[in-house]
Amino acid sequence: MIVGIGVDLVDLARFERAVDRTPRLRERLFAESERSRPLRSLAGRFAAKEALIKALGSSDGVHWLDIVVSNSDEGDPGFEISGETAKVIEARGIDRLHLSMSHDAGAAIAFVIAERSEPDRSQSSTEVEASQKEEKS
Repeated sequence: MIVGIGVDLVDLARFERAVDRTPRLRERLFAESERSRPLRSLAGRFAAKEALIKALGSSDGVHWLDIVVSNSDEGDPGFEISGETAKVIEARGIDRLHLSMSHDAGAAIAFVIAERSEPDRSQSSTEVEASQKEEKS
């Protein structure tokens, strides 16, 4: 079941200016394993992290350095989540994240889908019915 969708678009020139203007930005936003990548790759990773936060519905408890964008052996992008951010994702019942990224024509874009395998069973059927009635009124 899809529980969240996020998308983010980053202007490469604007991102480059921000990185040049704020030297510590790389350390604040990217794990050590990400920092040496080319600027357009960093922009894509920034977009991916922003899209993840949007898919989660909130940045509460999410820390930039807990999120590492990596690639599988086949080249598919994905996330390595740790620390408090992993706890937030687990608490929200999310057990699968899908990531697509691209950069071209001066922009980087990322799209994230957050999924839960099982329906949220934390609410009883009575609570669900009550919240549905409230939404209708």
